Amino acid sequence: MPNVYGLLNVGQTALLAQQKAIDITGNNIANVNTPGYSRQQLTLVQKTPVRVEGMTMSTGVTSETRIQRFYDQFLVAQLNSEKDALGRWDAQKNVMAKTEILFDEVSGYGLNGAMSDFWNAWQNVANNPSGHVERVSLVNTTQYLTSTFSQLRGSLTSLQEDIDDSVDSAVTQINIITSQIADLNLKIIQVESGGHNANDFRDQRDSLANDLSTLIDIESFEDGDGNLTITAGSGQPLVEIGNDWTLSTANSGGVQHVYWNSSNGSTTDITTTISGGELKGFIYGRDTLINGYLTDLDSLASTLITQVNTLHSTSAGYGLDGTQNNFFTGSDASDIAVNTAIVSNPNKIAAASDSAQLPGDNTNAIAIANLQSALTMSGGAATFDNYYTALVGEVGQDVLSSNFNYEHEVTMVNHLEQRRQEISGVSLDEEMVNMIQHQHAYNAAARLITMTDELLDTLLSLTR
Repeated sequence: MPNVYGLLNVGQTALLAQQKAIDITGNNIANVNTPGYSRQQLTLVQKTPVRVEGMTMSTGVTSETRIQRFYDQFLVAQLNSEKDALGRWDAQKNVMAKTEILFDEVSGYGLNGAMSDFWNAWQNVANNPSGHVERVSLVNTTQYLTSTFSQLRGSLTSLQEDIDDSVDSAVTQINIITSQIADLNLKIIQVESGGHNANDFRDQRDSLANDLSTLIDIESFEDGDGNLTITAGSGQPLVEIGNDWTLSTANSGGVQHVYWNSSNGSTTDITTTISGGELKGFIYGRDTLINGYLTDLDSLASTLITQVNTLHSTSAGYGLDGTQNNFFTGSDASDIAVNTAIVSNPNKIAAASDSAQLPGDNTNAIAIANLQSALTMSGGAATFDNYYTALVGEVGQDVLSSNFNYEHEVTMVNHLEQRRQEISGVSLDEEMVNMIQHQHAYNAAARLITMTDELLDTLLSLTR
């Protein structure tokens, strides 16, 4: 330093640098519990030295304009990837939890019990083919069976409609988040173009991107200007600089599809290209899992209608009045019902296979009752009961799979969150140590200024 006045400058810059460090440390402590906050640190550097009388003299300390932000870009990208998987399995787990309730067979009031009662009722008619009580009981039991089919199918369809509402809600959230990220892009570019840091804005943007990845799988990259570009689907942009593109939903084939809206007003259906996030879980649960259960349920009802009607309405079956009628109407689980002619006149139930043997012939009732053990489903590989049991087992397996994958992703996300916390999180113990260090340095700088002032007083006193 060239003179005593240089000491004042050293003390002044030291005071300012330590004051900034204390401010940043205090900000870290204040945000210790703020979600998504990344720890910050002031980088102190030596000021440019000067040459004095053939010697290189130091001129004190200063701080860099940009404040260091503790941040691991690759860890955050990995966390976002796991978040979209977690969102997918969380949504699918919720869908399966609601589906599992619909296939409850423990109470004895499910479809399995209704089918068992149906076959038993036919056996009772076979035991007493002319009995009015047995025939009325068969009609009532069958009506309960058909209503159980219809109710189960209707509940599955209603669940798909509920999922449509969830898809709409997720799309609304996505549009809100992408708009906020676009705004933060502009703020970050504006701040950092002046050589300053936008750490707080970056934390907010990372937190929003993390929330976005929970809703839909995204690809993101940051350019040299600090702009974060985000794409989804098959590469459709959601955010670029200060621009954001919205998603929308519209009915297609009876369910809500997701569309990307371009700047020129056209739309692109991206439903099948969504591979992660809550949207994937909802869409897969609705279009693949529940649709599969509906197909199996309709196949069960359709085959039951066909097999029973084949025996009941052809030359093989005769009612007590000698007539032949279909026992069921409808084509699948959506409209299966007992023939209204039989409901109004149970004597039309075709228990006999020979009109000359009425009213005591029960051979057709036995044949229909024996359908319970016939290999009528899955191409002749399963009975009605086995087929439905397999369907219930499939639902249970999908529940287990969803729960297992959800728990796995929770573990993975928690592990990555812990790693992020270790890198970016605030440690109160560490910050308190830093606070004490900066405080002592500040006090020392202040003491340097005081001492310099005393030196100046001494010099001035020599001139008096």
